[in-house]
Amino acid sequence: MGLEMTQRKPNLQPVREVTPTLHFRTIHGYRRAFRVAGSGPTLLLIHGIGDNSTTWHSVHSKLAQRFTVIAPDLLGHGQSDKPRADYSVAAYANGMRDLLSVLDIDAVTVVGHSLGGGVAMQFAYQFPQLVQRLILVGAGGVTKDVNVALRLASLPLGGEALALLRLPMVLPALQVAGRALGSVFGSTGLGRDLPDALRILTDLPEPTASSAFTRTLRSVVDWRGQVVTMLDRCYLTESVPVQLIWGDQDAVIPVSHARMAHAAMPGSQLEIFARSGHFPFHDDPDRFVEVVEKFIDSTAPAEYDQGALRQLLRSGLSERSVTGSLDTRVAVLDAMGTDERSAT
Repeated sequence: MGLEMTQRKPNLQPVREVTPTLHFRTIHGYRRAFRVAGSGPTLLLIHGIGDNSTTWHSVHSKLAQRFTVIAPDLLGHGQSDKPRADYSVAAYANGMRDLLSVLDIDAVTVVGHSLGGGVAMQFAYQFPQLVQRLILVGAGGVTKDVNVALRLASLPLGGEALALLRLPMVLPALQVAGRALGSVFGSTGLGRDLPDALRILTDLPEPTASSAFTRTLRSVVDWRGQVVTMLDRCYLTESVPVQLIWGDQDAVIPVSHARMAHAAMPGSQLEIFARSGHFPFHDDPDRFVEVVEKFIDSTAPAEYDQGALRQLLRSGLSERSVTGSLDTRVAVLDAMGTDERSAT
């Protein structure tokens, strides 16, 4: 388990500016926005709930020096259309498949943050032939545990509470309070993540955006926590290189989830960013790019094998495949023995 990179190699490659450009495609009658830059093997960057493709701005251009980097706005987010539609994790995975098909891309290394991590995992589950590698960043869907604010927002009155953001002075007052709290909590995970939380809140007053947010949230979270979880199917990633990246002060998805996912995913690699919150690629973008590049350079892309997948499904999860410390193994098996089961 790699926790802290003790030595950083200098980047000796010539630096060239690669600016992501915004594009649109209409698929199934809905406009999909995505930002793309670079050339070479393809990286698909999937953002989290309420966010959009600009969240990757700190790493998009740097990664594009070596890769074709595609960052979509999920349906209901950013500049993509926001219809009354299916906002489940499985539907988002279908949307990623359709976009790649339209763009004539056959295989990707998929990078998912927060909800996007759950989408990335679902994408790998539904379309294993398209996935070369999997990188999960502060990913949702490991167990039911999640920040209480998201549980409250999923309640029946949660959508109505978002509507209050449209009232005069409510959002500015929240932003002032958020900045004050950010200065109080300083370099803690909460302090680091507050600016991003405020940035996401700024986009929600628009009615179709808040409706899409609520529909998306309720598809994955209820008052007890996350509904769709991945632990029972992590073993299926055995033939896919997996990199986990987490902030040790993540206030949204606890870092314990990183260790549990690492334990349940045979052969996965784990990188924990010290003094980082829910957005490690904002807190230390250079290190994030370095970890991604090193992971890709040191692993061969997965080759889809239907026979091997069939055998894995028949064998099912083995307790012997769960690794890590005793406490972590017990936590994983306990979670799978209770209600941490995916219904997808």
